[in-house]
Amino acid sequence: MSMFLSSLRTNAILLLWCSYMSLAHLSESNGTDRLALLAFKAHITNDPFHVVSSWNDSVPYCKWLGIVCGGRRHPNRVRVLNLQSSGLVGSLAPEIGNLSFLRDISLQNNSFYGEIPQEVSFLLRLRYLFLYNNSFEGEIPPNISHCSNLIELSFGRNKIVGKIPIELGSFSKLRLLSFHENRLTGQIPPSFGNLSSLDTLSAGYNSFSGSIPNAFGQLTRLYILALGGNKLSDTFPPSIYNISSLGVLDVYDNQLQGNLPPNLGFNLPNLFGFQIAANQFHGSLPASISNLSNLKQINVERNNLTGKVAIHFGGLSRLNWLSLADNHLGSGEAGDDLGFINTLTNCSSLAKLWLGANQFGGVLPNSIANLSIQLRDLTMPLNQISGKIPVHMENLVSLQRLTLSYNLLEGIIPTSIGGLQMLNELDLVGNGFTGQIPSSLGSLTRLIDLHLDGNRLHGKIPSSLQNCKNLLRLGLSGNSFNGVIPKEIFDISQLIELDLSRNYFISSLPLEVGQLTNLETLAVSENMLSGEIPSTLGVCTSLVNLVMESNLFQGSIPLSLSSLRGLQDLDLSNNNLSGPIPKYMETFKYVQNLNLSFNHLEGEVPVGGVFGNFSAVSVIGNNKLCGGSLGCVYKGTLNHGETIVAVKVFKIEQRGASKSFMAECEALRNIRHRNLVKILTSCSSIDFEGNNFKALVYEFMPGGNLEEWLHPQKNGVLDEQRHLNFVQRLNIAIDIASVLDYLHHHCHMQIIHCDIKPSNILLDDDLTAHLGDLGISRILSKATYRSQHHTSSIGIKGSIGYIAPEYGAGATVSTHGDVYSYGILLLEMFTGKRPTNEIFKDNFNLHNWAEMALQDGVMAVLDPSLLPMEEDEEMSTEIVAKFTGSRRRMKDKMLDCLNSIIRIGVACSAESPCDRMHINDVVKELLQIRNVILKSAFTGENDQ
Repeated sequence: MSMFLSSLRTNAILLLWCSYMSLAHLSESNGTDRLALLAFKAHITNDPFHVVSSWNDSVPYCKWLGIVCGGRRHPNRVRVLNLQSSGLVGSLAPEIGNLSFLRDISLQNNSFYGEIPQEVSFLLRLRYLFLYNNSFEGEIPPNISHCSNLIELSFGRNKIVGKIPIELGSFSKLRLLSFHENRLTGQIPPSFGNLSSLDTLSAGYNSFSGSIPNAFGQLTRLYILALGGNKLSDTFPPSIYNISSLGVLDVYDNQLQGNLPPNLGFNLPNLFGFQIAANQFHGSLPASISNLSNLKQINVERNNLTGKVAIHFGGLSRLNWLSLADNHLGSGEAGDDLGFINTLTNCSSLAKLWLGANQFGGVLPNSIANLSIQLRDLTMPLNQISGKIPVHMENLVSLQRLTLSYNLLEGIIPTSIGGLQMLNELDLVGNGFTGQIPSSLGSLTRLIDLHLDGNRLHGKIPSSLQNCKNLLRLGLSGNSFNGVIPKEIFDISQLIELDLSRNYFISSLPLEVGQLTNLETLAVSENMLSGEIPSTLGVCTSLVNLVMESNLFQGSIPLSLSSLRGLQDLDLSNNNLSGPIPKYMETFKYVQNLNLSFNHLEGEVPVGGVFGNFSAVSVIGNNKLCGGSLGCVYKGTLNHGETIVAVKVFKIEQRGASKSFMAECEALRNIRHRNLVKILTSCSSIDFEGNNFKALVYEFMPGGNLEEWLHPQKNGVLDEQRHLNFVQRLNIAIDIASVLDYLHHHCHMQIIHCDIKPSNILLDDDLTAHLGDLGISRILSKATYRSQHHTSSIGIKGSIGYIAPEYGAGATVSTHGDVYSYGILLLEMFTGKRPTNEIFKDNFNLHNWAEMALQDGVMAVLDPSLLPMEEDEEMSTEIVAKFTGSRRRMKDKMLDCLNSIIRIGVACSAESPCDRMHINDVVKELLQIRNVILKSAFTGENDQ
């Protein structure tokens, strides 16, 4: 009995102890996890869906939203924290490290910020850590490697910086590792080759550099390798091509090199996504790709791939996207470069086919009309494809974009294209299409972009285009369309771009143009449009670019254009416009190019607003304008008609004129040079009405100015009587370089001309060049290099096209600015192109054009009147006749000299002032060029 009581007492004590321990354990777990969760809640600053704000003591924490507890041994410990896509804003509390039983943290698609707390490394049971698509910053904690049981780790789409810790290579159980779209730098650790369980590695769109570790070839379970959008370089590791499990290979937009192995299609049988675009891969496309029956995407665009496409796509029934664009594929000759298209007809899922910017030649195969009815995007621009567009294009019922621009296609545009009811972009620019625009295009009611520029289309624009109510951009320039512009076009009220330039349209621009209230660009240049500029254009207040040059528009510039306050480019040049320049143009504060040249405008040029920026305005060729000038030049005689002179009369009433008179007098007072216009006398007096009168009398230059010789026009027609040969141009170039060297370095005071351009270079009877118009020059003290005298007007430092770029940024005048203007002048003299030519737009200018020619051959940019050189009058009669060697050698020598001249022009017009040639070196090199050419011509000697 006593034994029984003793046993009972013992059991009771054990029961009480177990109960106590259970309660104690429960109390401890309640305290740890509950406090950690409340700390997590305290770091949340915004909870729009009231997820954590509902966490309170009225409900046990294991039943709080997003919390899962469980486990047989520890039923009250938190195992899962899942708050994904909850709109939460805040930082991640360090106390999360106290949830020691956590296996799954899912916080993706929120707005967490701040650093990832080091305390996450305490969670040794953690299997899944998803922090994807937040705003986490700082670096990845290296000690997170302590979480050795991790299976999936995702840091993608955050703001994490720094390098990848090499410790992450220790996760032996890790299957998914994602940190794409962050700000990570450095190299990808070779230790990643130890992630033996890894099947997905997503590291794209960071700033990783260096090479891809060769150790990646050890990842035998890898299925997705995504490294695109980094700065990875060197040769792509060949070992990766042997990972037979690989399904996606994405290294888009890096600097990787190497050949694609011939057996690629056999070694990677599971590949369904192949993305190596925007790298430096070279060689040919492996024919073995034909074996990849699972392929859905092939994107190899923007590489250096060459040769024939020998892939048979017939077995790739799942292929959805094929891009071979921007390579060097094909031969460029008539053949079967495009034969592979025939095999694509079996790819019933094909939606995108991009073949542009290659060397594909030959005829466009008829099979293209039999491609997948799923095809939405067909682009083949910038090739050498010939033939006609197949007639049954209407079969491609899903097609949304058709781009065949810049090829050698010809014939008519098939009416069947009008059957492509889903089409929203049609681009046939730069081919040889003839005939008329088929009226069936009016059936393309979804069309947004229609570009037919640069063909040989003719006739009238079909009125059916008015049915294309969704059209935003219509380009018909560079064809032979004629007749009047149909008013129906202006019913397409959504248009934002309309380009009808370089055609043969006649009559007036219809008043209905005012219906295009969304229009941003209107180009009707180089037609035969007449009448007045429609006042209704003033309603098109969205206009940014208005280009109407080279027509027959007449009358004054309408007042209604004053409402076009957003204009950036306004070109009304080469018309018959008259009257004054409207004062309201001073208020066009966004204008970057205002060209009113070669009209019959009169009166004063405004001085405010854009007119204060010489690099943005051109008003040349308007003989009745006064003002962008501070005086007028008259031809006169002295000594009873025996001495012809040029008299510059200053407009003293105009601001800056008196200063200009003083500046020019000061500049010319003590300088003498054979290539400066000679001043005979000056006059500063009172006229018969009691007004101040100031004038300068110059030696008359019967040869006129260089502008008239480089671009000879007589009544608007090319004047073939005026022509400067090679030697004459070279002599003029030497004359001007010599006088600039004198002004810059050999005067008692340094003089900066500030306005070097052809119209300021005058020629005498012998075509000797004389530099004139020092009215805006600056005289600088050699000792201090600071301005000691005024200019003619504040802020004017040159003329459009010739002004140095640093002047536009407010830099002070210097000899470098004159050298820049001289470089542009030199290029103009030998290319025949004004720096204001219409081909020079945006950031492309005469300097860039000439610089490219130094690599591709200067023949492409030379003034055609200089070639062929054998036919040059002076060269054929004086030089070639005395030339004792071969004409061919003479021509080669001439081309070498021209190449040197273009090189000098490019060097003088470099964007950075410190990169420009010294004018003294220019004189030396040009003299040497002249000596070489004359020596070769007259003696037949070879420099070698």
